[in-house]
Amino acid sequence: MDGARTIIEPFRIHAVEPIRISTRQEREAAIEAAGWNLFNLHADDVLIDLLTDSGTGAMSRDQWAAIQRGDESYAGSPSWFEFLGSVQALWPLKHVIPTHQGRAAEKILFSVVGGPGKAIPNNTHFDTTRANIEYTGAEAIDLVIAEGKDPAALHPFKGNMDVPALERLLAERRADVPVVFVTITNNSGGGQPVSLANLHAVREVCDRFDVPLFFDACRFAENAWFIKVREPGQAHRSITEIVREIASLADGMTMSAKKDGLANIGGWLAVNDDRLAEQCRNLLILTEGFPTYGGLAGRDLEAIAQGLREVVNEDYLRYRIRSTAYLGDALDAAGVPLVKPFGGHAIYLDARRLLPHISPLEYPGQALAVALYVEGGIRGCEIGTVMFGRHPDGSESPASMDLVRLAIPRRTYTQSHIDYAIEVVQVVAARSDELRGFRIVDEPPALRHFTARFEPLASGLRDGVATRN
Repeated sequence: MDGARTIIEPFRIHAVEPIRISTRQEREAAIEAAGWNLFNLHADDVLIDLLTDSGTGAMSRDQWAAIQRGDESYAGSPSWFEFLGSVQALWPLKHVIPTHQGRAAEKILFSVVGGPGKAIPNNTHFDTTRANIEYTGAEAIDLVIAEGKDPAALHPFKGNMDVPALERLLAERRADVPVVFVTITNNSGGGQPVSLANLHAVREVCDRFDVPLFFDACRFAENAWFIKVREPGQAHRSITEIVREIASLADGMTMSAKKDGLANIGGWLAVNDDRLAEQCRNLLILTEGFPTYGGLAGRDLEAIAQGLREVVNEDYLRYRIRSTAYLGDALDAAGVPLVKPFGGHAIYLDARRLLPHISPLEYPGQALAVALYVEGGIRGCEIGTVMFGRHPDGSESPASMDLVRLAIPRRTYTQSHIDYAIEVVQVVAARSDELRGFRIVDEPPALRHFTARFEPLASGLRDGVATRN
């Protein structure tokens, strides 16, 4: 029924897997044993897993059928050509280099174009992108618009690149900049989209300074949906048309097919430059595999090919974006501080605003994420000072925002699961003044949020959350 308020999933459930219902006591023991790091938890100890939407979604009937067609020939598999055709139908770049996931594409690309003294701008680099750049000795520079740093700002395209800032950077350091990146949607900034107008403006600047433009395109279909519904003059266009226009602006891209490829594994690097492609393929063979499989089985290539056909379906995208907003609308109505407007793949809780009594260097995002798990078994992800506060020289400073991301796996949870998550967040928010911060007791030199171990700053626990002595 047109105009209905109820969200109807555009699919039926074909198979189910059980969720183990844990007790608070079990969760308290589990998170303490995990060093208060939600990445270290056993997944069976999680009720609703909103840690990430990367590779955690449910594949469709047609994707599972495509897996049966997977051809495992080492070179020139028919599954490779199926994959190549689906990628280039949306992103007609000359050279497509498959990888086992997006960070492998980043590693290969930045190993070639990065290095000491280089500077790579982006609207906002995500964690592995920044780490792969900095690992080479290059500098990762964030140039998102001012509204993108304000969780409460109601700008329809808060992921936009600050074009004047990009112009200034290139005017001063053109020789140091091998490539300009734009992440769509802007994950670190709250899953915020980038407008088509902004992408054209960035392209014009890149042309003027003769710098290639690449996209981190993991959520390209969701970004295209926001262009369609928010940007003037775009409502009449299909998602495929919008994606192809975005692609026409690109000299290259990195992609995790675990997001808008609707697959559980996979990714690719695509470029137009012949010499760059040759250098990247040489590294691919060393680290991933032959250029027609790139670390993937033929069945994975088939699943991605089918997923790319499904992800631009407007019924799917309408459901995807609306069901995410359902979580945000309920929490916003309850007065929980959030990043607004809502992104496509996740709702971001503003931990710094909810927990003003916890300083950024005591990790309010981590405190909130731990509390959500202890209260109701909800696993989210800190996007803040734990993830981005440490610098290559070993120093630490507060990130621009301290958020907790509740990422919605694709086609996985029903409305009742989300209703349960809403209840848990509301309970924790009502008791937010009881939460205390954390300190890190063990951390690696890079990407510390994945494996660091914490301890609460308070000496005891009350009802499963750290409290004052």
